[in-house]
Parts: sequence; structure tokens; C-alpha cells
Amino acid sequence: METLFTLKTSSFDPSKTLPNKFVFNSSGCTGDNVSPELEWTGAPETTKSFAITVFDPDAPTGSGWWHWTVANIPANVTNIEEGASNNKKLPAGAIEGKTDYGTSGYGGACPPPGKKAHRYIFTVYALKTDKIDIDKNTSGKDLDNQINANTIAKASFTVKYGRS
Repeated sequence: METLFTLKTSSFDPSKTLPNKFVFNSSGCTGDNVSPELEWTGAPETTKSFAITVFDPDAPTGSGWWHWTVANIPANVTNIEEGASNNKKLPAGAIEGKTDYGTSGYGGACPPPGKKAHRYIFTVYALKTDKIDIDKNTSGKDLDNQINANTIAKASFTVKYGRS
């Protein structure tokens, strides 16, 4: 029987609104911009590395908004601690790409005010390669293309956040 690949967080309850701690701190938002803890289980045995993305499909850009991209996480890693991005405590070898804010690292939620809450999709990908070609200037879209070409399994959860 195949194990179910799952992703969860102890940083917040995804069925509730994203707490301010994980919201961006600029562009009119006043969060702490802390990357949440993520933990995954049940990855396929053939996994050679992992990648993580946080994506807002509801952003008014026509193509969504990349809030966090991380690749080249070693296959023996099963979690990222809270605040790892801002404190540079990612696993050895892991590399963060550029968010749509124009910087590398975690960029929390910050939807336009007055609109309905946006969905933030946190996904971990089990990859068939140990390394993806990424650096701090790699865009979310470019990384997404590489991830999709190498994904053997993925797990995700969605949390909502809006502001008035």
C-alpha cells in the first residue's frame, strides 16, 4: 500500500485566517513576515530532493503571485522550522528563489485591501533530481517550470488571508 504524501504546519490552523505573524511587512501590510514551520511525511522512496512554493492564485496580476520558492532541499529533510527563511536556517544546500516582491526569501501575504480573501497555497514537491538550477534571482515562474518537469509527488494545503 502506498503511503499518502502530506504537508502540514504547526504554525497556524489552515482552516482559519493566516495570522499576522506570517503576513508581509510592507506595501501597506504590517505583519512580521515570518516563514511558517512546514512538515511533510510519506514522500516516495525515489525522492532525490524537495522543493517548496507558496503561491497566491487570486492576485490581480493575471498570473498569480509567488510568495516563496525553495529548491534543492535534501531528500532526508522532512521539515523546515518556523522563521527559517528570515533567519537563514534552511537545510544545507537549499536555495531560495526570487518572489514577486523582487527579493529572495519568504514574502508573506499582502493582498490589496477591500477585496475578498486570497488563497495561499503551500506546496512541497518530491523531485526525481537532487538539484534544480536555481539561484536567488530565479523567478517563481521559472522555478515552477523546472519543478513541474521533475515532480514525482506533491502535497499541499491552502490558507486564506484578506484585509479591509
